[in-house]
Amino acid sequence: MEFTTLKSEASLHHLGIESGDPRILAEFYAKTMQMKMISSDNGTWHCLGPNRLLVFLKGKGQRLSFAAFACRDEQSLDQIKSRVDKEGLDWKPFKSPFLKDGAFSVLDPDDHTISFGVPIKIKQQNDSLYAPLQHLTLQSLDLEKFIDFYENKLGFAVSDRVINSDGELTTCFLRSNREHHSLACFKSQRVGMDHHSYEVGDWNLIKDWCDHFSNLGVKLFWGPGRHGPGNNLFTFIQDCDGNKLEISAELEIVTDRKPVDWPHEARTLNLWGDALMRS
Repeated sequence: MEFTTLKSEASLHHLGIESGDPRILAEFYAKTMQMKMISSDNGTWHCLGPNRLLVFLKGKGQRLSFAAFACRDEQSLDQIKSRVDKEGLDWKPFKSPFLKDGAFSVLDPDDHTISFGVPIKIKQQNDSLYAPLQHLTLQSLDLEKFIDFYENKLGFAVSDRVINSDGELTTCFLRSNREHHSLACFKSQRVGMDHHSYEVGDWNLIKDWCDHFSNLGVKLFWGPGRHGPGNNLFTFIQDCDGNKLEISAELEIVTDRKPVDWPHEARTLNLWGDALMRS
């Protein structure tokens, strides 16, 4: 199998998230995630922080507008585009002030816009807490179709799977670089965004972020805990629209191993305690 996207070492670069009031949502992230808030002419708001970037657009609340993956150079971008052409997928040019010309997007089976491009270097403030945007987790009615698209059409690699007692696949973690997952998906009764995650790298920084949230009056939604797949430490909060965001640390770096099948049980999602079960 040709893992085109994995070989390109693509990483999640930024997200577009819709909201009934994108200004209010942007203000939440600017304050809570220590990001600089910038408006554009069309009512879209940008929030920039050290290695984290979010775009908020007018629309339906809790809806993903797009996910943009960064390729390391034009050659790796061209390789993904060639793979897309080979698989017969329709693609469109993707315009972003944060990506160089040549970026493009495709629609996944659940009509999520997934784009690839070479990032434009942006000078960002470095006095904020460390937390690069790292992965996106979605929910889908058809997990098999989801995996077929990302693994067999785009060339992501499956790191781990979760399977219930009936042999049904309930969760899948996919990587586009050596980090355990840059994309994941839960089988669910709804389609859309489950959460987005920031990898701080160190347990002490989770503590610092939790102290920061506490100072702002933002309560933890779930955690701290430790996931089974990925073995990462985590805690969750919710934004003012109800979107879930994760602060993660010590995510597994995958070198060369086969995917592991985990049982569909609470302990898989949280080795330390209670789990947020999606199905």
